[in-house]
Amino acid sequence: MGDASPRRLERSVLILYGSETGNAQEVAEELGALAERLRFTTHVSELNQCKPEVLSSYTLTLFVASTTGQGDLPANARSFWKSLLLKKLPPTFLSGVNFACFGLGDSSYPKFNWAIRKLYKRLLQLGANEIYPTGEADQQHPEGLEGTFLPWMTDFRKHLLDRHPLPTGQHPIPDDEQLPPKWILEPGENRDPVQESNHSLTKEPEAPSDEYPGLHHLDHDLRPIPHTLPATLTGNQRVTPQKHWQDVRRVTLTVPDSVSYVPGDMIAITPKGSSADAQILIDLMGWQDQADRPISLVPAADTASPPPIPNLDSYPNLTLRALLVDYLDLRGIPRRSFFSTIAHYTSDEMHKERLLEFTNPEYLDELWDYTTRPRRSILEILHEFDTVKIPWQHAISVLPVMRARQFSIASGGQRKQTEDGKTQFELLIAIVKYQTVIKRIREGVCTKYLSVLRPGSTLQVQLQPGGLNSSVQQLTAATVLIGPGTGIAPLRSMLWEKAALVQAYREQNPGVNPPVGPTVLLYGGRNRESDFFFEEEWTELGKLIPLQVLTAFSRDQQRKVYVQDTVRENFTLFFRLLHDMQGSVYICGSSGKMPQAVREALIEAFQHGGSPMSGQPFTRTQAEEYLIKLEQIGRYKQETW
Repeated sequence: MGDASPRRLERSVLILYGSETGNAQEVAEELGALAERLRFTTHVSELNQCKPEVLSSYTLTLFVASTTGQGDLPANARSFWKSLLLKKLPPTFLSGVNFACFGLGDSSYPKFNWAIRKLYKRLLQLGANEIYPTGEADQQHPEGLEGTFLPWMTDFRKHLLDRHPLPTGQHPIPDDEQLPPKWILEPGENRDPVQESNHSLTKEPEAPSDEYPGLHHLDHDLRPIPHTLPATLTGNQRVTPQKHWQDVRRVTLTVPDSVSYVPGDMIAITPKGSSADAQILIDLMGWQDQADRPISLVPAADTASPPPIPNLDSYPNLTLRALLVDYLDLRGIPRRSFFSTIAHYTSDEMHKERLLEFTNPEYLDELWDYTTRPRRSILEILHEFDTVKIPWQHAISVLPVMRARQFSIASGGQRKQTEDGKTQFELLIAIVKYQTVIKRIREGVCTKYLSVLRPGSTLQVQLQPGGLNSSVQQLTAATVLIGPGTGIAPLRSMLWEKAALVQAYREQNPGVNPPVGPTVLLYGGRNRESDFFFEEEWTELGKLIPLQVLTAFSRDQQRKVYVQDTVRENFTLFFRLLHDMQGSVYICGSSGKMPQAVREALIEAFQHGGSPMSGQPFTRTQAEEYLIKLEQIGRYKQETW
């Protein structure tokens, strides 16, 4: 076998990531830069692009993965994961593979960082050798993911240099020396002159405002984004009163083909930036002469890295302006690595020093106070550090690529199809707009894009599997659904799905009562008048399925009432459904304090909700154990964002 195995590349690192929203990919790329500076031949790739057999040909493999759904690996890591689970693999399959892991998670989820833990355990089972302890980042950390990642990375760098010292006379590439970009832009050819004049990017058409008040932008998305469905926007309606503090939309999209989806699935929308922001950057950087000329993306010398934007070569008549509007995120909050990159493009010593200060792990709190706390955007930072002049050729390696945003689908059952047979997706989207600590108005990139789109616009959307994975048996059994605010979206999908299953049963078995368990829907909001979403539907659904709706409106009385308080007021009911009737509970909504507070209230329900018929009451420990058992067998599920 010795001759058949791949030859190990000297001083080489393979960095593999599983990423859902782009965070794990950014961490992988940062680790790639670290390895490159230590003069390792470095390759960064998503896990699914790799076969486990090649791992042994690298000096070291780093795995970076976020956790999605109920402790699952992201979609772009699942086929790699399946290939590791094959029964036929011997326990020596990965012997000789040296590895380290870094996970990204959110401790408000019960299965915190399970994906990386599962992967780590399996790598060991197959004989791989761990060379450094796994790092686990937590979205709930006061300083975000960086709070754990930076100290881990700093120590890991030292370990790597100790384990693989450089030859005498060779030194790491210093942080103030720029690494060559993997991909660059260069002047291109105008391939289709007819297309140029009517390309939708160069202008933002205004529509008569009386037809769709406030929706003035008609957009036709021509971007060749992989794995997308071309969808038509058929509804973009505000469902909160004009005077209410929050603008929440019911957005409806249709696709001509028959597409199947289940409760918990998501639609991912890749937003666009604005022409105004693109112009600001063009003026700041002095790119006016190049802005509207054709360009193309080309690999820099000897790079094996995949292009930062897939399918860009299929984009008709790409210009720098089109790239800035359609693909690059100018309003995003930059990662730490952005500061070290732009420091290379200024000759102002004060600016350079300040930018490099932000990259120093010792000043992590300063970076947090400057970027994340006030939500300071890339565009604002480049405005403040106005001596930074990025060559347009490097725009794609300096500015982050726009990521798709995920939204839970709110439609299910009969609401999945339009009368003319098209597939329909309904979303419930809160438009993000608020004032920061530095008194600036901030808007969410994707929700700002959607907030002005007129019906008739076309979008390229991705249908993505969600993590709720509810079987028909679970759906029709006793169910507890807890969803404050827009967390109601996937739960509404489940209710309509349950109604459709009941209806189908009745049609097949006339006169027989369907074997369906009761559902309790617990909804939370601020005011019944302002944000009781889909209120009229709960009565309608109550006629189709046994449904009880409980509410918690925090601002409708002097004492604030939240969903966890309503659980406490109904211990017996929750005990009956989740213990006596062996039901399932689904918790959806904000990932802050809510999931933990609901979890605590449910533990108390198991302690105090039993009747004399249930036997001895649970102790606190037994109640906690019962809830953990529910998680393990998939009867306690959480989807929060």
